[in-house]
Amino acid sequence: MHNITVGMEYDVLKENSSIANANYELMKDHGVTSVDFMGSIGAGKTALIIALAERLREKGVRVHAIAGDVTGTDDMDRMAASGLEATNCNTGKECHLDAHMVGERLKAIDLDTVDVLFIENVGNLVCPADFPLGTDMRVVVISTTEGDDMVRKHHDIFIHSDLAILNKMDIADAVGVDPDVILRDYEKLTGGRKEMIPCSVRTGEGLDRVIEALGL
Repeated sequence: MHNITVGMEYDVLKENSSIANANYELMKDHGVTSVDFMGSIGAGKTALIIALAERLREKGVRVHAIAGDVTGTDDMDRMAASGLEATNCNTGKECHLDAHMVGERLKAIDLDTVDVLFIENVGNLVCPADFPLGTDMRVVVISTTEGDDMVRKHHDIFIHSDLAILNKMDIADAVGVDPDVILRDYEKLTGGRKEMIPCSVRTGEGLDRVIEALGL
């Protein structure tokens, strides 16, 4: 039974990888730069995407977002209310987006009108790590409100991402968290080969640095 389970998991991940490659090629054919934002519920992914999109739109960059969630349209509605073009993607019972779900949404978007596509993954620090979507970059967002042990508890998602963001720096003192502990843990885990950017959507701290790190 164990071998069967392993075999099925391998087939699922292999198929996801194949579709992810197709998504990547499709977006490249249309000149779209894409970013997958992963992170737990409450990390501030939606607010971060909205803030980054606003700054990019001020520079004339055309931004679209896919809002991934188990159910509902709350995140998409927040994006749309900010002026950000957005498409909803509900997973039903799945705790992550996969390449097939994203591929289906890409069919509904006029990619010739998009320069940058932000994809907000389902709030989870475990499952999304194994399912690349075909984006140029994968970003993991955590917040100071989650405690100073997040990197130590969730190695995989930090290893499988290109960039990390430590959000809600403005309330670190209020929640009794030392950001330096998180930053040191990340540096130790990644050997200093990747960057974690301290950020606050509320104050604007780090937003320009995030845009620079994403090459936007």
